[in-house]
Amino acid sequence: MSIALIITLIVLGIICVILEVLILPGGIVGLIGFLMMAGGVAAAYATQSPLVGNIVLSSTLTVSTVLIVLALRSKTWRKLALKTNIDSKMNTIDEDKLTLGMEGEAVSRLAPMGKGKFGSEITEVSSSIGFIDVGASIVITKIQGNKVYVKLK
Repeated sequence: MSIALIITLIVLGIICVILEVLILPGGIVGLIGFLMMAGGVAAAYATQSPLVGNIVLSSTLTVSTVLIVLALRSKTWRKLALKTNIDSKMNTIDEDKLTLGMEGEAVSRLAPMGKGKFGSEITEVSSSIGFIDVGASIVITKIQGNKVYVKLK
């Protein structure tokens, strides 16, 4: 076996182990990678001299250790991490504008959640009776925290 084939086998093994650690859980890819690296080192001992086998073994251990440590460092992942902030907010209920018994209209299909319009206020509502179609007349039955429950009028 040529030294190029041995190096290719070891490099593919290292890639498989890194994929196992970072992306693909389950152990199969990591086991295949470890077997590829071990096969490359064993082939180096069998087809080359013991000196070449020792060099391949020590370089395989060193390179794989360094690559795994570099891959697990947090600075490595900062380049790939999402840096946007979520600027949306929860449905806030203005108790001056929405009250129990207030009548409105379903702006979207309530299945069981959707949008309801009460006067000029459009808010997210939840149907307490199941599905309600668009345009149906609805009435507020309960306001609990940030949730508004409605039923058909």
